[in-house]
Amino acid sequence: MSVDRQELHSRRLDAVRAWTAFVEQGDRVEQLVRPEILHSWLRSGSSVRPDVSEAPLADEADTAAYWAGSPLQAAIERVEDELRRTADDGDLVLAVTDPETRILWTYGGRVMRRKAEAVNFVAGGKWDEASVGTNALDLALRTGGPSMVFSAEHFAPIVHNWVCWAAPLHDPATGDQIGVIDLSTTWDRSHPIGLATARMMARLIESAMPQWSPGREARLTVPDDCGLSLRLLGSAEVRLDGERVLLNRRQTEILALLTLHPDGLTLEQLHALLYGDQAVTLSTLKAEVSHLRHAVGGQLASRPYRLTLPVQTDVETVVRLLRQGRVREAVAAYGGDLLPGTDSPGLGEYADYLAVAVREALMADPVPSAVVRYTELAPYDTEVVERCLTALGEAQHPLRPLLKGRLAAASSSR
Repeated sequence: MSVDRQELHSRRLDAVRAWTAFVEQGDRVEQLVRPEILHSWLRSGSSVRPDVSEAPLADEADTAAYWAGSPLQAAIERVEDELRRTADDGDLVLAVTDPETRILWTYGGRVMRRKAEAVNFVAGGKWDEASVGTNALDLALRTGGPSMVFSAEHFAPIVHNWVCWAAPLHDPATGDQIGVIDLSTTWDRSHPIGLATARMMARLIESAMPQWSPGREARLTVPDDCGLSLRLLGSAEVRLDGERVLLNRRQTEILALLTLHPDGLTLEQLHALLYGDQAVTLSTLKAEVSHLRHAVGGQLASRPYRLTLPVQTDVETVVRLLRQGRVREAVAAYGGDLLPGTDSPGLGEYADYLAVAVREALMADPVPSAVVRYTELAPYDTEVVERCLTALGEAQHPLRPLLKGRLAAASSSR
């Protein structure tokens, strides 16, 4: 046995003794393992049994949809040959994850590929700490820096024969952490250059990413014949690349919620915003999302659910114009309540917010033409009309008769 291998063997025995003391006896092991490992063990012990046999698998369709809409896919395609060479040369298994530590892509050398498949270290495998305990992928995401976990430093014995190095991946357009790259092999092949190699692979992937991100792209204003265009105020209409998309009421509401939350919503968040206290199952919501994903050409990612194509809405237009103080244009773009009649708590709350914002903008700056337009949508809101007439004073204005007529009509109908 070489000196290096002896050192590795001794290190492995130390890790196993510490893990055994922690799991089986509950002994204090502060002096036996690194602080980040101990803290992770403590968290893992409250959610994972040490005898976990494999990582749980996420929904295959959701994983595929997320991967298809991720900038990581384009990056991996550009540098895949180099990643594969690295894995083959070092008999490694490489994995790229999403921000929830769900594996999106893997490639492994002959030996490690079989080992990885045996524990679901494959696309769709959930390698967060709550699912499989301490591991380098979760630590790298949690700390925001490179991480190594050696042998029995892993909480789950299924990977006690592994050494793993991981480094975070960032979206070059936003700086957001969007996943990790992990390199894994057997403990006896551990090498000091492993962590540096993980960092290098991360930089390689980041440099190959397109200069956009799903969250940023969803906030772009685009032509009606490019991407997704939504009319949500007063009535509903959805167009994809200029073509009308036919959706049911719930699917339209889901789409509206996703456009209002471009950074994404978890399944539970979306359910609460859409159904509130209604007794509707998560499976029902998943089915609606599945239909919607098909309708928008698969460009709806999951974990979290978010749109991955350019989007423009009349809601966004109104809000932007209000922020710029362009009241006349904002009211012209305001077609009425957001999805009138919706029983979605999330949409109802936003509808109230937008209606109040438009009204308050008019009260602060009662542009006569904008007030006339507004009274077509809210004919009984006499306070706005009175505010406008007061602002006009004795000045002559061509719209004064229309304003007084609207005021008289509202008063007579009471």
